[in-house]
Amino acid sequence: MGNNRSFKIAFIGAGSIGFTRGLLADILTVPEFRDIEVAFTDINPDNLRMVTQLCQRDIDENGLSIKIQSTLDRREAFRNARYVINCVRIGMLEAFETDVEIPLKYGVDQCVGDTLCIGGIMYGQRGIPAILAFCRDIREVAEPGCILLNYSNPNAMITWACNKYGNVPTYGLCHGVQHGHDQIAEALGRKKEDVDIICAGLNHQTWYISVKTDGQERTGELYELMKQAEFAKDENIRLDVMKNFGYYSTESNGHLSEYLMWYRKRPEDMEKWINYSSWIQGETAGYLRVCRESRNWFETDFPNWLKEPAKEFIPEKRSGEHGSYIIEGLETGRRYRGCFNVMNHGCITNLPDECVVEVPCYVDYNGISIPKVGDLPLGCAAVCSQSVWVQRLAVEAAVHADIRLLYQAAMMDPLTGAVCTPDEIRQMVDEMLVAGSKWLPQYQDEILRAKERLANETVPCRPAKGFKQHTKTVAEMAEEKARYRALASAAAKENVK
Repeated sequence: MGNNRSFKIAFIGAGSIGFTRGLLADILTVPEFRDIEVAFTDINPDNLRMVTQLCQRDIDENGLSIKIQSTLDRREAFRNARYVINCVRIGMLEAFETDVEIPLKYGVDQCVGDTLCIGGIMYGQRGIPAILAFCRDIREVAEPGCILLNYSNPNAMITWACNKYGNVPTYGLCHGVQHGHDQIAEALGRKKEDVDIICAGLNHQTWYISVKTDGQERTGELYELMKQAEFAKDENIRLDVMKNFGYYSTESNGHLSEYLMWYRKRPEDMEKWINYSSWIQGETAGYLRVCRESRNWFETDFPNWLKEPAKEFIPEKRSGEHGSYIIEGLETGRRYRGCFNVMNHGCITNLPDECVVEVPCYVDYNGISIPKVGDLPLGCAAVCSQSVWVQRLAVEAAVHADIRLLYQAAMMDPLTGAVCTPDEIRQMVDEMLVAGSKWLPQYQDEILRAKERLANETVPCRPAKGFKQHTKTVAEMAEEKARYRALASAAAKENVK
């Protein structure tokens, strides 16, 4: 046991039950980490109790002596921590509903609404002040040099705010690059480990700018191969973007459709681009529906989770999430390569120095090293550049409670600007500020003025038709228990807090 490492990891938003449990299992798979300290904190005592109960049972049944510190006091959880893992959703589903339902009144139809578009902008206004408060606590009570691993969306905006204003070294983590890598390997008929990629851009807007097998560049032939792949029927927006810009993007249909100005602005055209095989294909408010179903199902099904076998802390069961590999690399020196969200600082040379980019990084004893990517292909850089300015305006608006910058962020957003006039955007933002007032402490004065404006200056709304599906009841979901248990576990990252 002499090789074991002793340090503390704190999870905030630990009530994200499926995600926390999976990531902790990944971490405890590392042999040297069998004696680390683990702390969970959340504002929801019921979810905190449930995740602690599940994870402690996993730990006990794997023969480890770790006892989880479970607390509603985040400062106690952060005390002496070397790593903090953030997976909170500020406002939970109640706030998430306002991100997608209010914009529908103004014709803005989103599938997810958590990264860009008006939903992502407003989500950032809630999340950034809260996470800057986490950063303050980390600076004051955590181990010096504590690293924040951020899984919360809007990932780029939050990671940007933490690094610029929180003064805590923060890395944003996502799994989109891994999934696209799988698809590319499938299209090439090769094993994933035989396909070397360079993927760079922004979170949820990252481009596979180099794809090699046996040292040979394959990017030029990839579009024709991707069109013929089995998954192509569910990636028509992604492939249309590839046809026009030359490179494959990390995000699937529904996500990608709301980051761009072309695919969701005309209801009569939307059925060309979306299908109903899965929410991620572009269904209106699809992720909100799945989150509601998953939350309801989990609350019903939790006792059955305790009856199932514990998670096994073995390499074969370890997921592809970056978090455990980053900590392993920093603590043991084992080299790991992955795409993380970091401050640009010249890595992508045709995007601003001050922005958050998702680029290849290496981890070992020396820390997290970021090779220089250089220029993105010009068209890809143009798409990302538009998003960077939306993110920058939204970050500065959230930090400084600047409603003018908030209006401008929404006006510059591609889909919002394609659908709405400036007057409609201002009124929509006012309405969303008022609806989210209890999660927006920095905007309280502006919210009072927004209420006055809404009472006196009403711009007519033009509601979107929307392509919604029925939200299933627990009784309906009970007919497909296995499917909904899997969904609850996967979606629990952000939907049960």
